[in-house]
Amino acid sequence: MSKSNGIFNLLILILISTCAFTQNFLVVASPVQEQSLKRPDPLRHFKPYNGVYDIRNRHYWASAAFTGIHGYAIAGIWFLFGLGFGSYMILKHFFGSSSRIVNHTDSFYIIMFLLVLLFTLLAIIASSFIFAASKSSQKRANKLIDTIFGAASEACRALRRVINSLVDMQALLQPYNQETCNLLNVTSHRLRRESLLIQDFVGKTKHPSHKAVEILYFITLAVVTINLVLLVAALVLLILHGHPGIIVIIFCCWILTTLNWVLTGIDYFFQTFAQDTCSALGKFEENPDNSSLRFIHPCASPVDSNKLLLQIGHTVHDFISQLNTKLTELEGVFGIEEAKEVTLGFRQICDPFSGAPNYTYAPQDCPKDAIPIGNLSNILSRFTCYKGNSAEECLVDGRFLPEASYVMAGAYIHSIQDLINVFPDVLSLTQCTPVKQAFSDIVARQCKPFKASVRMLWSSALSLSTIMMVLVSLLVAKTCQDRKRSFDKFSIVPKPV
Repeated sequence: MSKSNGIFNLLILILISTCAFTQNFLVVASPVQEQSLKRPDPLRHFKPYNGVYDIRNRHYWASAAFTGIHGYAIAGIWFLFGLGFGSYMILKHFFGSSSRIVNHTDSFYIIMFLLVLLFTLLAIIASSFIFAASKSSQKRANKLIDTIFGAASEACRALRRVINSLVDMQALLQPYNQETCNLLNVTSHRLRRESLLIQDFVGKTKHPSHKAVEILYFITLAVVTINLVLLVAALVLLILHGHPGIIVIIFCCWILTTLNWVLTGIDYFFQTFAQDTCSALGKFEENPDNSSLRFIHPCASPVDSNKLLLQIGHTVHDFISQLNTKLTELEGVFGIEEAKEVTLGFRQICDPFSGAPNYTYAPQDCPKDAIPIGNLSNILSRFTCYKGNSAEECLVDGRFLPEASYVMAGAYIHSIQDLINVFPDVLSLTQCTPVKQAFSDIVARQCKPFKASVRMLWSSALSLSTIMMVLVSLLVAKTCQDRKRSFDKFSIVPKPV
């Protein structure tokens, strides 16, 4: 059984290496050659953030959020200007002398009302674009999040399948090879620990990511909806000349305009994050080993993974080839051409690996009359002399294999079959296939529409914020113009004094 021991020692080497690769899932590699993001970092007194895309780094988030400073700054200036202007109007109302009423032509009142109406319509149109863009960006962001973390979950499921196979092998080999069982036990514990780390990463990151997207969506929806209601109310009150009510509406619109500018800054930050994410994914496709996304993909270097996969392919191929050679020798012993098929019921054992030099895993290329190595134990049972049979009965029936040898051979056969069964998962983990496929899908199909929807959201928010500034100013001017004047109902031109 020395050859079998060699196979399982090789298996341990491969699985330990796979375990080491999965540690990259939560560890950032050194992306020396990747271009740094040069942005002011508020957490470092606005010194440049010279790092890379890293969603676990608070300095990255701070520098990315700071890109929306134009929105936050204008919101602050607008709010302070509103406080100053409001204070001035209150003081003037209580302590100032009554100002002289200035007469304007009827066309002036009509033009002012039409301007208010025009910018109200523009605000409604911009709000409609925000609703559409916000829904689209929410849907695409959630899809992108699900794709990324779905790849992580798939890697975790592959790890669990490998762990289950290890546990099965350990149970089979326990009576025959304690050293290998100890190695299997250690490796299964290490893989289980890595699986838990991945699950913890997904659990702590996926839900907050979805929650952040939903919060942004519902806040945008609430602010824009309230803004629309107030605009309609302002238009109605202007027509009805409800002076006290229009002042309250102007105050609320002023606050909402401030919030719109804050959302504009946040949307620009969202756009920056979308661009950073897609850029990092694109660079990962070009060079995974030098990507800032090394912290979320369990990949080995191509040289190491290819070497390990070739080694396991060579070992299994060599082992099964020797078994098939023994079957050929058996044919010579029986002295008939179809001895194997007549006596054993099959002609050869399926070798899922091609020959040298590539040892490609291709189980579909096995001949139709070949059987999986796992079925060999069923064939051997026909030649096993069990304890309940006498020596004479076994001799007459051709049962030459002792039961103890059959049980031990079955343990190794099923363990080798488990190794073959789990090889696709080992291959997937060493080559990080789920992550590469997910990232490739995002870059090819999701990034462009995702960035477009976020850009539309930001540009619509910017348009609405700008329109609201003009509209609120027009409402203030219109209110001051109509003050102390008498109007007929639904008239936009005052009565002659």
